[in-house]
Amino acid sequence: MDPEAARNARDSLDLVFHMSNILDTGLDRHTLSVLIALSEMGFNPEALAAVVKELRRATPATSSVQSTTPSAP
Repeated sequence: MDPEAARNARDSLDLVFHMSNILDTGLDRHTLSVLIALSEMGFNPEALAAVVKELRRATPATSSVQSTTPSAP
């Protein structure tokens, strides 16, 4: 990737990250970068959003199960 293209990609990610923060999505730069790459590859953005929502819903349940598991004596 040439330097100008890299700079444009970085600027675009910065803009998306700023919009994400304004909307209080809680997504970090890496996650946004992966989601953008997947959508550019042709994945349905609405399906990606549904996956993110489902993973967020599943994560608290997983962590609460792990925290309630008794430890060995």
